[in-house]
Amino acid sequence: MSAAAYYVPVPADPGADPDVSIERFRPTEHTVSTWGPDLQHGAPPSALLARALERHRPRPGTRLTRITVDLLGPVPLTDLEVRTRIDRPGRKIELVVAELWATAPDGTARAVARGTGWRLETVDLPDVARTSEPPLPPVDTVPAGSVGHPAWSGGYISTLEWRVVTEFGVPGPSAAWVCAALPLVEGETPTGLDRLMTVADVANGVGSKLDPTRWLFLNTELTVHLFRAPDPTWVGISAETSVGPDGVGMTAGVLYDEAGALGRIAQNVQVRPR
Repeated sequence: MSAAAYYVPVPADPGADPDVSIERFRPTEHTVSTWGPDLQHGAPPSALLARALERHRPRPGTRLTRITVDLLGPVPLTDLEVRTRIDRPGRKIELVVAELWATAPDGTARAVARGTGWRLETVDLPDVARTSEPPLPPVDTVPAGSVGHPAWSGGYISTLEWRVVTEFGVPGPSAAWVCAALPLVEGETPTGLDRLMTVADVANGVGSKLDPTRWLFLNTELTVHLFRAPDPTWVGISAETSVGPDGVGMTAGVLYDEAGALGRIAQNVQVRPR
């Protein structure tokens, strides 16, 4: 495996359908999950799907404004095929869909994750730009530190740089600046959306109040709404997780780049004792 990125591109059969883009990628050891050594953390596959959505037949004057990722099962540490298409074409509004397919040891292939993105036409309206979200302290004013809990280590988590603004687990939202030290795909310069989505999934951990040595809290999906195009080096996340009495929770958070708030994230969370 390569040490240079989360994924390495590998040759792919272009397929017979001209409306479907097909790419293949090999995950590196840097995608390994906190929850198990044989599966990928949710963040790199989410970013790989967002990358496909952004790059599929892009048009000037449009951008992705909402991205939803559904994790259909554990994403294995095997080659992944990304299949991308436009589900709902339109000049002002269109829906783009991407799927990650993996092949099981018995040779059967299945979709392990799916991403959908609404791509909207944009216009120049600086006079109405505003946000009600409170800012985070600038990155350079926050001391460098480690992840919020020592149980989170190795694999994907070890590739992140952290600057914790509000300690994890305290009452109310917790917050941190996070930066991925690696590009998403080897040989590529990440876009702003790549950098954002490479770390957005950790909102679940930032907002959790549970001890990860005693509890599992896995998100089954994530939805990101972007009211501004992201351009981060560091991604700011302010998040809090609420949990119902039946073991189902929800993380809700705000996403930032160095210019300020740019969107929100929500994640469904399944909570279980270890």
